[in-house]
Amino acid sequence: MAGDWLRMSAGDLGRAIGAGRIDPVALTEAYLEAIAAHPHAPRIYARTTMERALAEAGAAHARARDGARLGPLDGVPVSWKDLFDTAGVVTEAGSALLAGRVPTRDAAVLRNATAAGLVCLGKTHMSELAFSGLGLNPVTATPPCVNDESAVSGGSSSGAAASVAFGLAAAAVGSDTGGSVRIPSAWNDLVGLKTSSGRLSLTGSVPLAASFDTVGPLTRTVEDAALMLAALGGGRAADLRGASLRGTRFMILKTVGMENLRDAPRAGFTSAVERLQAAGAIVNTAEAPEVAQAMDLAAILFTAEAYGTWGQQIEAAPERMFPPILERFRAGAQYTAADFVAAWHRLRDLRAQWAARVAGYDAVLLPTSPILPPDAARLMSDGDYYVTENLLALRNTRVGNLMDCAALTLPTGVPSCGIMFLGAPGGEERLLRIGAAAEAALA
Repeated sequence: MAGDWLRMSAGDLGRAIGAGRIDPVALTEAYLEAIAAHPHAPRIYARTTMERALAEAGAAHARARDGARLGPLDGVPVSWKDLFDTAGVVTEAGSALLAGRVPTRDAAVLRNATAAGLVCLGKTHMSELAFSGLGLNPVTATPPCVNDESAVSGGSSSGAAASVAFGLAAAAVGSDTGGSVRIPSAWNDLVGLKTSSGRLSLTGSVPLAASFDTVGPLTRTVEDAALMLAALGGGRAADLRGASLRGTRFMILKTVGMENLRDAPRAGFTSAVERLQAAGAIVNTAEAPEVAQAMDLAAILFTAEAYGTWGQQIEAAPERMFPPILERFRAGAQYTAADFVAAWHRLRDLRAQWAARVAGYDAVLLPTSPILPPDAARLMSDGDYYVTENLLALRNTRVGNLMDCAALTLPTGVPSCGIMFLGAPGGEERLLRIGAAAEAALA
């Protein structure tokens, strides 16, 4: 029975706890035992928080017994990307620059989740300082992809995705600056929600580029994503009942996003769109020149802020970093303050153009990633391959960050191939309803 628990959705686990069919302590122990026994666990979890998890599960047990549960996920064990501060527990953001860093207070989203009764299993490995879409990290560890254990799992929330995909957490919490929730979710056949900028608090999370950083869940179902969003934000989950695609209007973004697709992502996306149409969705294809123009600003906007945030610490000990990540950070040093300010002024104009263009649609559709998960060994030995795959991995997802969209990726049924829905800023609940209907159509 415990083995079955490890593959259940977070929502189903919560309902079983509420009905008295699952004991939160036994559930947490099952996850901790699975982590301890799993051959890839050291590549997925940077560290577990066993004492905290069991204490939180014990409290959840008492609340369930007394009919005083804190919410639908009270007693459900989840993992946390190792850039969310955990009081008294090392938080290193996948970097030797932060080795031994022990915060004194939980991150705000972790405090909210704890107040909702979620159980903290531990901290998951990630790309170094969150600055890669691949999940390759020779400094700490490189988690495997669930569909190809010789391939990377996607970054930067690499261990977060692997923890759920390999049955070592009921859900995971990651961050997304350019695709870091959606890429690992897509490559591991999960649901991934990128929230709008400012929707969830970044207080107590290690930054990459705070202007673009967002917090989001990686889950097995859209319902789980909705429940996790509510827990992380201290609110109420979106009502997904009665969600339908009939009459829903989607726009396939032809600009940039449909170029240079590998065969499997193209097949997965095409098949998924056909199923959405069969369920009643109306789908059009359109160009958006403002997206290409915004993509041209990405190097300035992302790297300049990242280097401005980390440059002093990096240059004090550059030898501690993986050279490709070091090089990517240092690329931000070439831009002036005037370049950065001008780029932001231009991006705001482009965001306004985008908002006007997509105003008549419920969501914009794209393949989540144009490529499959690359081979980890080849990434380490072939510099050109690393650069090409890293840039392609994040190309489509970056559209959502540049345009400040709420974004959702769903599995298409083709392994490691997702379909992405870009919605309006602040429109997470509407997007989750669309996602629930799409999930049913794609099942």
